[in-house]
Amino acid sequence: MTPKSPLARPRPVAGPLTPAAPKAPIELMPLARLATGGRWRTEAMRSYHMPLLLWFTRGQGRITVAGLTRGYGAHNAVFIPPRTMFGFEVTSQVFGTAVFFEPNAEIELPNGPRHLRVRDALPQGEITTFLENMQREIDGDRPARDKALAHHGGLLSVWMERQLAEAQDKPDDTAARRLSRRFTELVERQLYTGQSVSDFAETLGVTSTHLSRACRVSCGRSAGELLSDRVGYEARRLLVETELPVRRVAEMLGFRSPAYFSRSFHDRTGQTPSEFRKQRRL
Repeated sequence: MTPKSPLARPRPVAGPLTPAAPKAPIELMPLARLATGGRWRTEAMRSYHMPLLLWFTRGQGRITVAGLTRGYGAHNAVFIPPRTMFGFEVTSQVFGTAVFFEPNAEIELPNGPRHLRVRDALPQGEITTFLENMQREIDGDRPARDKALAHHGGLLSVWMERQLAEAQDKPDDTAARRLSRRFTELVERQLYTGQSVSDFAETLGVTSTHLSRACRVSCGRSAGELLSDRVGYEARRLLVETELPVRRVAEMLGFRSPAYFSRSFHDRTGQTPSEFRKQRRL
């Protein structure tokens, strides 16, 4: 569902709307709830405007963050900075918690994506305690709740820092992974410009073939597949979360015509944009 040669490239608009910005410094959400409305909510490439920590307690699958795909399992923590493209497999056997950090909260967090495999029982118990304490504050109505949540978030950031310092499983930062990461960063910054893989490759100073090869090595998908998946998620999100006409969604995402957008959308989802929107609003 990649846009091709749009007649006009609209100005970028505000970024992803889901989830809503936390009212508190930190909000928790069961992983299963992230997939509310369809598995595309977690599996398709997308990004949030706030930092996110995923803590998996059961199950396994694959997760792609900033163009790098790795397997995840129980007791894995994955930190995802804001505006970072990611998606992960989720089944009924996967359990855990998503921790959303309010963007302006004064909590020190890693400056890039991190994937931790926490093998020791002690740090596993520590993060469980932190999350339980946070949930207790969120569910309650005690004075200084936000202050308490910020302090718990600080302890969680210390926990991450210590686990990162002791981590043994650090993937090599190869040229392919660096290029794939730069590509996903560029897509996030220019998602609403309707650019093609060739346009992005030119900006990155490589050929489309080289860019796609690097993405396949890093995450098992071509640059075109990553871009198409990211645009596909954004199209569905806009249809579900806004009242924008279908033709406006097509224009914003750089499709040359509403008809081409509808055909591409149908090829990906098996529904027209209008059918998709109607079904999810019943």
